[in-house]
Amino acid sequence: MRARLPTSPLAATGLIAGFATAVSTGSRPLGGLVMAAFGLACIYLWARRDGRATATRLTLVGLAALALSHLLGLAIGAWPSVLAVSAVTAWFCWRWSDAKLYASAAGPLAGSRPHPEPGP
Repeated sequence: MRARLPTSPLAATGLIAGFATAVSTGSRPLGGLVMAAFGLACIYLWARRDGRATATRLTLVGLAALALSHLLGLAIGAWPSVLAVSAVTAWFCWRWSDAKLYASAAGPLAGSRPHPEPGP
């Protein structure tokens, strides 16, 4: 069951919950601990089902999201920044890991089949 757990919502939730924890408690270390727990769960799943290279790439995406949220927060505000980087992080998780889980179960997507050439 764990192998089929999608990590895109898990990663996004970790970023949002970590920030919410830091804001609500006033403790940045506690927020970081929440974020790290979600991140480690994602890394575990990526490493087991997608391999070390994908796990490393997606870990770097998550760390970059954390860093960029601070910079972006100066321009658009803290919560909009956290929500934006969470959405982008979730997209990368879906694209590089989760989509593989569901592509085989769903079969070919309707839009992925080649269309026949129009006749003369």
